[in-house]
Amino acid sequence: MKKKPVPKNSICLWYNKDAEDAARFYAATFPDSQVTGVHLAPGDYPSGKAGEVITVEFTVMGIPCIGLNGGPAFTHSEAFSFQVVTETQEETDRYWNAIVGHGGEESQCGWCKDRWCISWQITPRALIDAMAAGGAEARRAFAAMMEMGKIDIAKIEAARRG
Repeated sequence: MKKKPVPKNSICLWYNKDAEDAARFYAATFPDSQVTGVHLAPGDYPSGKAGEVITVEFTVMGIPCIGLNGGPAFTHSEAFSFQVVTETQEETDRYWNAIVGHGGEESQCGWCKDRWCISWQITPRALIDAMAAGGAEARRAFAAMMEMGKIDIAKIEAARRG
C-alpha cells in the first residue's frame, strides 16, 4: 500500500475536543475540502484518553490542515483567519450563512466566526479590486465596508463609483 505524501507545511488548528466535527463541517461547506485522516490517541494524554480522536487531517479549499484535540488550554483569536474570496453575492451569502447559521457569530467588515471560534473573512473579489484601485475609489469602498457585517457587493460597487 502506497503511503500518501505528508505536506511540508500545513495549518494546525487547536480544538478543545471536536476537531473531527469541525473538519467534516468545512468539508461539507467549501469546495476542494475533505477529511483525509482521523487518528486515535495511542495512549492517555493530558486532555483525553487512549482511543479518542486526537488529530484529524483535512483540507479547506485545498489548504492542508490538521485539527488537534488539545483540550481547553488554548483558544482561537482573530489573529488567525481563513480568507475566502468570493465572486458573487450568492457565493458570499452561502458561505457567510453556512458559518453563522451553524452556530457561528457575525462580526464586521466581512468577518465571522464559526462555532469553534475560528475566524473567517468572506471577502468578495469586488472589495479586493476596490481596495487595489486606491485613491478616492478605495476610500469610498472602505468607508462602505466599515458599515457592514456581511459584505454587500452592490453597495461596494456603488461606493466605488461614487
